[in-house]
Amino acid sequence: MNTADMLIHVHPDLNAQARTTLEKNLLSHIGVDCAEFEHRPQPHSILVKYDPDTIEGMEILQTVRKFDPKASMVGM
Repeated sequence: MNTADMLIHVHPDLNAQARTTLEKNLLSHIGVDCAEFEHRPQPHSILVKYDPDTIEGMEILQTVRKFDPKASMVGM
């Protein structure tokens, strides 16, 4: 299995319940191994570890954009 990381910035006003729901939603996708908000130092960024052979990064970003339409990928 290949592994890739993606850091996605969401609006800082996204509440705790929406963040938890987003993490669970991402984890329900086949190929996503980990999805968690980085509470320090970037509480408005979610780190997603996934298998790029199974799921495309843009599909992950589109899922996040259902919660925050202006979410954007951050270069790592």
